[in-house]
Amino acid sequence: MTRSAHIKRSTRETDIDLKLCIDGSGKARIRTGVPFLDHMLVLWTVHGLFDLDIEATGDIEIDDHHTVEDVGICLGLAFRDAMSDPKGITRYGSAVIPMDEALVQVDLDLSRRPFLYYDVPLPSGKIGTFDAELVEEFLRAFAMNAGITIHIKLLHGKNGHHICEAVFKALGRALDQATTIDKRRADAIPSSKGAL
Repeated sequence: MTRSAHIKRSTRETDIDLKLCIDGSGKARIRTGVPFLDHMLVLWTVHGLFDLDIEATGDIEIDDHHTVEDVGICLGLAFRDAMSDPKGITRYGSAVIPMDEALVQVDLDLSRRPFLYYDVPLPSGKIGTFDAELVEEFLRAFAMNAGITIHIKLLHGKNGHHICEAVFKALGRALDQATTIDKRRADAIPSSKGAL
């Protein structure tokens, strides 16, 4: 059975239609109205080997905040729905990914205990026209709504664009690892408690 989810969410600030397939091949069709976010989510999709389709509109005439945060919420909800049956999964994932001079580490647990540790100081407040602080907002919204414990640390790097690329690639790789089915577990829940 393919693990997938479809989320539709409308507020006075955003209107989002998002489809996610965990067992994909890295296909991305992403239109949020925020080009830098689109770019990051393509990287996440390709390196996580997910399939992701997003059509989003938002009040970007104000700024990108609502759209970025709400896409994070919807992606988290979709991830949680798609992973509603945790039987047999690896559960934990880790990746250390370089992007030129930048090196980022991501460690995560599909524990249903949402938490974000984010130690990624960026060298400037803007990456092109994108507010760099929104990266953390997106990741927090994703982690809280997906129910994932995520630790992200910049090991070193100078270029904000490179650092963000490494963050999203590492997150995709770590999630791919954590969602992989381990045949040795058969249908077991990956917890000594028998539940997540």
